[in-house]
Amino acid sequence: MEPFNRPFMTGREFVYIAEAYANGMLAGDGTFTKQCHALLQQQIGCAQALLTHSCTAALEMSALLADVQPGDEIVMPSYTFTSTANAFVLRGGVPVFVDIRPDTLNLDETLIEAAITPRTKAIVPVHYAGVACEMDPILGMARQHGLRVIEDAAQGYGSTYHGRPLGSLGDLGCLSFHETKNVISGEGGALLVNDPALGERAEIVREKGTNRSAFFRGAVDKYTWVDVGSSYLPGELIAAFLWAQLQQGEDITRRRLGIWQHYHDGLAALEQRGWLRRPIVPPHCQHNAHMYYVLLPSLAARQEVIRRMRAAGVSPVFHYVPLHSSPAGRRFGRAATPMTHTDALSERLLRLPLWIGVDRDLVLRTFVDACTAVCGSL
Repeated sequence: MEPFNRPFMTGREFVYIAEAYANGMLAGDGTFTKQCHALLQQQIGCAQALLTHSCTAALEMSALLADVQPGDEIVMPSYTFTSTANAFVLRGGVPVFVDIRPDTLNLDETLIEAAITPRTKAIVPVHYAGVACEMDPILGMARQHGLRVIEDAAQGYGSTYHGRPLGSLGDLGCLSFHETKNVISGEGGALLVNDPALGERAEIVREKGTNRSAFFRGAVDKYTWVDVGSSYLPGELIAAFLWAQLQQGEDITRRRLGIWQHYHDGLAALEQRGWLRRPIVPPHCQHNAHMYYVLLPSLAARQEVIRRMRAAGVSPVFHYVPLHSSPAGRRFGRAATPMTHTDALSERLLRLPLWIGVDRDLVLRTFVDACTAVCGSL
């Protein structure tokens, strides 16, 4: 079976892990963590980068830094992973779901303003498939209404919007290095701080509410509990693994883009026949080939294509169940707009295997055969 994903290793991961052990420090914020911080700050241009044990942790830190209080509302798409909403629900926040654009499947910026109320605290754009949301109008609305912008860039490392790296545009950005992402550490993430006023508190929140980071810099003579927080930093072995990946980040993206383009070129004829829709990437957005998806004519067509591909030895998958239709989404949040595109497109979306080393010809051939058999008979 050709799997949907297989984690890629550069070949230096275990060398650095052994080096971390030899350094005699396996807890967080060692040499490799600091190297990752410096490289991310250089690449992304943020004021501060802080590794976390997951993107979920980075989102939870963002909720704390945005001072989300019970009843505060957070505007976000419904077509996203549960962590986007959970991070704010944990603070008593209310996710306010807005429909997505039919082209990029990102938060529809034209619907945000109508969803803003006196209780709105922040906007959380999610860069789906590593393709940027329309950040300029979103940032403009946030400034006009005095709102924080927290980028969920879990899928966006290596992507840009008008040449600016994703995660560098809002007040805060959140990255994922989960094994399903392009650059990985098994589990892992990073909080990107773009508002320097939040930097000191971000360190405190990440270090269990203590000023431990300031102590290690020599800024205070002892550290103590000064604020709310939790243990959000990863161990040094995770950072060592990630350091090997980050060093090869550009090459990883280049190789994935080659696979993405192979699929995209190979499916142009099927799109012309009206059997599917390929991804749409606006010209001002440079994506990172995080995923390749197609939109099929119906839920039934998607189910049958998946069945046929799996029978032929290839594992495609679909993606999120929209949060507004989930039990927890109905309990903790509310939809501010009709979810026309969210509901329709989520039922039609199919993702093809995309990882370095995938048999791209096998995947493409198997999908074309299944799609032709299913859609050609409609």
